[in-house]
Amino acid sequence: MKMQNIIIASTSTVYGSGFLEYLLEDLKLHFKEINTILFIPYARPSGISYDSYTEKVKMAFSKIGKTVDGIHEFDNPIKAIQEAKGIFVGGGNTFVLVSKLYENNLITTLQNVVNNGKPYLGTSAGSNICGLTLCTTNDMPIVYPPSFNTLGFVPFNINPHYLDPNPTSKHMGETRETRIKEFHNFSTQPVVGLREGSYLQVKNNEITLKGELSARIFEHNKVSYEIEPNSTLNDLS
Repeated sequence: MKMQNIIIASTSTVYGSGFLEYLLEDLKLHFKEINTILFIPYARPSGISYDSYTEKVKMAFSKIGKTVDGIHEFDNPIKAIQEAKGIFVGGGNTFVLVSKLYENNLITTLQNVVNNGKPYLGTSAGSNICGLTLCTTNDMPIVYPPSFNTLGFVPFNINPHYLDPNPTSKHMGETRETRIKEFHNFSTQPVVGLREGSYLQVKNNEITLKGELSARIFEHNKVSYEIEPNSTLNDLS
């Protein structure tokens, strides 16, 4: 039986708010027994350096009395994960993130520690990798990871930053829903579209939608539908 304690957040920053600010009260509870969090900055949004990204995270967590260490500061990243009290994987480019996790042989180690109860926070790319594969990311494939398989903490895929079609837009390109339907031409696992400010809370075997917004659910060969906050997704697989 898994002993998970996970927050899978669509984004680190909502409109009009600072980095992680909208989540800080929830993170107080999530990391309540932990003083130091191990941060994995591999996704590098906009090509930011590991050091700069880690400093940004340190500033956010200092507001709730937590310190942060970047995994790149350790000689042995596997040991760093094994000994960490809690883990945060930030957003950026999912392909870059997954490539680095495989390069450092960290996939299995992350699965083991998180499935045995170590608190985990993921935002954006760090949330996308909580699903079965990275194939419903919004990112460009600027590097080629050895596998598209990811951590599989939940039995479906995740689409962070889910956007609804805008009926007034003159944009003639594909909508997010169209992209996910294309995915379902080749794969059958469900996809959860997480809107900005929403997150999934995983406690052991229970998966619950949190936040003020509904989420869009896409199942293979079915019409997509909405679920409301505080709904459980345990049967979605």
